Amino acid sequence: MPTEVLTGTTVAGTTTRPKIFRNFIDGEWVESRSGDLFEDRNPADTREVVAVFQKSNKEDVDAAVEAARRAFERWRLVPAPRRAELVYRASEILIERKEEYARDMTREMGKVLKETRGDVQEAIDTGYYMAGEGRRMFGPTTPSELPNKFAMAVRQPIGVCAMITPWNFPMAIPSWKLFPALVAGNTCIIKPAQDTPLSTFNFVRALVDAGVPKGVVNVVTGFGSAIGGPLTEHPSIRAVSLTGSTEVGRTVGTAAAKTFKHCSLELGGKNPMIVLDDANLDLAIEGALWGAFGTTGQRCTATSRIILQKGIYGEFRDRLVERARALKVGNGLDETVEMGPAVNESQLKTDLHYVEIGRNEGAKLLCGGNRLSQGEHEFGWFMEPTVFADVDRGMRIAQEEIFGPVVSLIPCDGLEDAVEIANGIQYGLSSAIYTRDVNKAFAAMRDLEAGITYINAPTIGAEVHLPFGGVKATGNGHREGGIGAIDFYTEWKAVYVDYSDRLQRAQIDRPE
Repeated sequence: MPTEVLTGTTVAGTTTRPKIFRNFIDGEWVESRSGDLFEDRNPADTREVVAVFQKSNKEDVDAAVEAARRAFERWRLVPAPRRAELVYRASEILIERKEEYARDMTREMGKVLKETRGDVQEAIDTGYYMAGEGRRMFGPTTPSELPNKFAMAVRQPIGVCAMITPWNFPMAIPSWKLFPALVAGNTCIIKPAQDTPLSTFNFVRALVDAGVPKGVVNVVTGFGSAIGGPLTEHPSIRAVSLTGSTEVGRTVGTAAAKTFKHCSLELGGKNPMIVLDDANLDLAIEGALWGAFGTTGQRCTATSRIILQKGIYGEFRDRLVERARALKVGNGLDETVEMGPAVNESQLKTDLHYVEIGRNEGAKLLCGGNRLSQGEHEFGWFMEPTVFADVDRGMRIAQEEIFGPVVSLIPCDGLEDAVEIANGIQYGLSSAIYTRDVNKAFAAMRDLEAGITYINAPTIGAEVHLPFGGVKATGNGHREGGIGAIDFYTEWKAVYVDYSDRLQRAQIDRPE
């Protein structure tokens, strides 16, 4: 399959030549109409060009949309169980290629191998779940108010769907979008983040090898300003799904509304973890480390605020700082490394900028806060795990999404105070509470303003068969994962079958 060719470009003084990947449009691997390319570099060692991709433009988007539009007329008529079988086959292929694809993901995105293996596994799990939905496209049947009349509702596909995906979960999140859309009978154009297109290509390759018909899935790579706008504005696209920042979500949502597109927005987070005096501190420390520094803090669900009841504040603070200082930071291909780099220079600068903001606001920097740039870290975007203490709930580092390995410790008086602090932000994605008191746990489940709440677990760790998404500025009410994804990618049609052989007028002709 001609997915790539070799270029003469050299890498960091070596003779290694990176592969050039083409767009995937109408079942063919094609070059961009622009003729321009961009590099996908390893954030742990920027001397390495992982691959080279097409810098696409509006013409490429138009070609992909036209291919998807034509394919929809055939794909929508394929029975849903048959569509689901293709998704199942793709998941089986991903199992076979899991290690290869995980290593590619670590090279282009930076997170450690255990996490990239989990990313691929999440795509596999999503495929298995959505394959089952092919035989569960249930709709209600209900009695009619009139005699000799049958009433039901059925799900129907929307049409051509556009997906704009982020770099932090470059295979899992595309699977959240593509798999349910395909099972529901839609055709798709996906734009992967420019930092991580290879993982999305690997995912689509599994679909191609599983037998997806031409035009049903299309991939266009490039930058948001050049192709994100044309995707959201194209009149033939009937649904847009974005995972990204709140700022970008506002732009995409506004553009989609102009042509009444379905629009799913999964956006920012500033997720709190509450630890009460009666918590298992050993467990809470482990959860804090994983929630704050897993994926280098580059998760929309990352634990970025830890709200500590004053009775355990000092002990928790000291133990967390000790463990954070001991975390091994480096290239994620090294199995002993616990935290990788920031995804790019811009993100690293943002992380360091917020360290300065925290200092200027008067928070106490207990560890970290510096770039790592010596020895094995010389050519990567590395930063120390960073902990701020005595953070006031109104400080910017306690209010704004950082998306890096920076966590704020905030003291509280008790459960009610903790919940008030947790809710006092614009976001509402994930939340967590550590307590042995079941009454307090259930009160937190009820009162925390979030789409996800964990009890005695950190704010990360969502499973694919439950709805994923948030409230307030985190999104616009739609959910990914589970049946929520099928809800987004289908439309309801009410069907009435009158077998009375006479005119019956609902609400007017009432039987005696």
